[in-house]
Amino acid sequence: MQSPSEKKPGVYTHTAQWSISSLAWSVRQDKKSRLAVASFLEDYSNKVELVHFNLETSDFSTDNRLIFDHPYAPTNLMFFPSEDTANPDIIATSGDYLRLWQIHRDHIELKALLNSNKGSEFNSAITSFDWADFDTRRVATCSVDTTCIVWDIEKEILDTHLVAHDKEVYDISWGGFNVFSTVSADGSVRVFDLRDKERSTIIYENPVQNCPLLRLEWNKADPRFMATVGMDSNRVVVLDIRYPTNPVMELCKHRGSVNAISWAPVMGRQLCSVGDDSRALIWEVAGFAQSVGEVEPQMWYGSMAEINHVRWCPTELDWIAICFSDKLQLLKI
Repeated sequence: MQSPSEKKPGVYTHTAQWSISSLAWSVRQDKKSRLAVASFLEDYSNKVELVHFNLETSDFSTDNRLIFDHPYAPTNLMFFPSEDTANPDIIATSGDYLRLWQIHRDHIELKALLNSNKGSEFNSAITSFDWADFDTRRVATCSVDTTCIVWDIEKEILDTHLVAHDKEVYDISWGGFNVFSTVSADGSVRVFDLRDKERSTIIYENPVQNCPLLRLEWNKADPRFMATVGMDSNRVVVLDIRYPTNPVMELCKHRGSVNAISWAPVMGRQLCSVGDDSRALIWEVAGFAQSVGEVEPQMWYGSMAEINHVRWCPTELDWIAICFSDKLQLLKI
């Protein structure tokens, strides 16, 4: 996995009509090889497109009826996090609001727009969200206004609203029932338990003064661990919540800023990071022993441009999706 060539075996490329900012995998039993890609256009009007990948023929297919307009570039997107086909086929997006979109066979329509500020048309920008797979009614969002909100999307109502940090909150990730974590412009990782909404626990602070933490992902397969990334940093910091403040390891082989991270599902023994150095690095972090010296990536892949986003496939464990420029690439590892 060391060639930038699109033709390399195990690398499959879809070219979108726009620059791609983020992506998501579907987990539905009948739509496992479906992805969504969101545009990044410096314009009010942006796009989200559904893309199907045929695992047998390695071909991509799209349907112009399954593209929808989105106000501003989405900051995140996720499909309904359940394999059960009895659940509605929904995709959620964040930006100026949290929106839920109903997917039909031949069109996609807005199902709900969730506004936390009913008294005004103004809503603080939502920087990211996470949809709880253990309780699919719950979506947690974070915002530049320092707050986090837990939504009950079944009832389409605000469930919990709390001030999370002193500055903008940039990312959020569920770690278990009632428990989620956030990162912020204040440089801290905080853990919240909805059973005690007045408190939070700071488990890590960026040693670089006045440097925000931008990305966070809790390891769903092994929730003792999470990973975070700071602004303009080539390091991925792996944390063990049992031993706060001291990272279990720091992964620092990127040659540019890290833009996104994704844990391997089910086992949670590997982590993929992507960055401005046009590389996707796959790290073996099994055992999570306190690392001594520099950790080497298990494998790497070079793309042709800065990589914006990465998502490990939740159902087909040997597939990773990345995006850069107007390209969606699937890597078979």
